[in-house]
Amino acid sequence: MDNIVLNAKIVTSKGEINLRLFPEVAPVTVLNFAHLAKRGYYDGLKFHRVISDFMIQGGDPTGTGSGGPGYQFIDEFEEGVVFDKKGKLAMANAGPETNGSQFFITHVETPWLNYKHTIFGEVVSEDDQKVVDSISQGDLITTIEITGDVDEFLKNEENAEFTSNMDEILDSQFPNLRQY
Repeated sequence: MDNIVLNAKIVTSKGEINLRLFPEVAPVTVLNFAHLAKRGYYDGLKFHRVISDFMIQGGDPTGTGSGGPGYQFIDEFEEGVVFDKKGKLAMANAGPETNGSQFFITHVETPWLNYKHTIFGEVVSEDDQKVVDSISQGDLITTIEITGDVDEFLKNEENAEFTSNMDEILDSQFPNLRQY
């Protein structure tokens, strides 16, 4: 699965945020995010935590900061993939190996987060960062669209067991999510 190109577009109440995803760095995390997006999991959720000059956080179906998809998965770190500039897309967590559905995008360089949160993408342009910087607590995620080598990545047999396990949990906890 080398050379997979994946992008995400987070459509928000303040505009669109275009992101380049890092499947080569964090394949499980990107698979999780892309699969949840394709299922419509993020549609209509709020950015429930916004801290000025730090980050915006979304992906919690309860809107409280404590919700998730009903499962957790591993951290993925690669030497040199760090919070060295604004616009990094990463997983929010409650400690090691507690990733679920919550993600955040940084406003600034945040080196104290290095190797504590899986980085799995970054904003594409300064215009996208301006949208990130304009988000306020309570603003909506209308939808998240995944583009690029989506089918090749999501339907790869290496990923089938993980997505099947995710679907079993998602279908029981969120029965109205779309199929694809």
